[in-house]
Amino acid sequence: WVPPSWPPRAPGCRCASRGWVACAGWCGGCRCCCSAPCWPPARRTGRAIATGPAPICWTRRSRPSTAASPMALSAVGAATLSVGAEVIGIRAAVAVDAVLWAAGTFTALLTAAGIPALMVLRHRIGPGDASPVWLLPVVAPMVSAATGPALVPHLPPGQGREALLLGCLALAGVSLLGTFLMLPLIFDRLVRHGPLPAALTPALFLVLGPLGQSTTAAGGLADAATYTAGVPEAAARFASVAYGVPVMGFALLWLASAAAMVVRTVRRGMPFAMTWWGFTFPVGTCVTGAAALARHTGLHALGWLAAGLYAALVAAWALVAARTALGLARGTLLAP
Repeated sequence: WVPPSWPPRAPGCRCASRGWVACAGWCGGCRCCCSAPCWPPARRTGRAIATGPAPICWTRRSRPSTAASPMALSAVGAATLSVGAEVIGIRAAVAVDAVLWAAGTFTALLTAAGIPALMVLRHRIGPGDASPVWLLPVVAPMVSAATGPALVPHLPPGQGREALLLGCLALAGVSLLGTFLMLPLIFDRLVRHGPLPAALTPALFLVLGPLGQSTTAAGGLADAATYTAGVPEAAARFASVAYGVPVMGFALLWLASAAAMVVRTVRRGMPFAMTWWGFTFPVGTCVTGAAALARHTGLHALGWLAAGLYAALVAAWALVAARTALGLARGTLLAP
């Protein structure tokens, strides 16, 4: 019983991947162009948005896209380097990835530092206001830490490679320690104040994001250590497995608990909302994390785990995409 190769090598996968990357780039460009006229024309308007009664990404009325944008930049850049080099050439793919990764990392650090500062300085958050959405700002640097190592082989040998590798490790530390600060608050809110409102219940899956993404980052950093002289490759691989296995175990435990709470809410009536997209990206990070562990350990069980999570991810994505399209067609999704 050998697990399927990862990533899948079935005919047409590379072509489909290039199509999805092109679609992601086109959607990202359209989003930037469409949102440009809505950017605040004055600094006081921007300050009002940031310091108003609903701080972005921190309350139940938050706009997660603010923290998701840096992650999208880094992810599209990494995908371009992975599958776009065959279309636009390796030099162009590296340039696109470098620009998008730099922009995503810069905005991720601004988000991770700025939003907690605004919460402390400008707002008074009640004990029952904690939400898994709070993790979005702090998980953004972890996406940069996971996608940055792919650029290491394309730098000239020397300190540039080591600086990028250690910089990605520092980004992982920023996100990981921030997650350690947030998780107790979220669990305390669930224990003391009960389940989340029905529309926010899918946000429980967001906790999987930093867990799976950190495992992915550890695997990527271990792979990139091959190209540096200052970081022993064997030690890096051992560290990635020693970290990733227990974290993935906790991620599976949280996945089971979150799924149980979602099933309970569905039975009582869980309305469709854009929070349902929280079922997709966090599970995807667990897929890449399990795949990295399977690659470094050679264990078939981890390969099958990655394949099973990927099947669940595809099913969840198809369901949420269909419900989103239906809501847009009916005009109910964007209704005030």
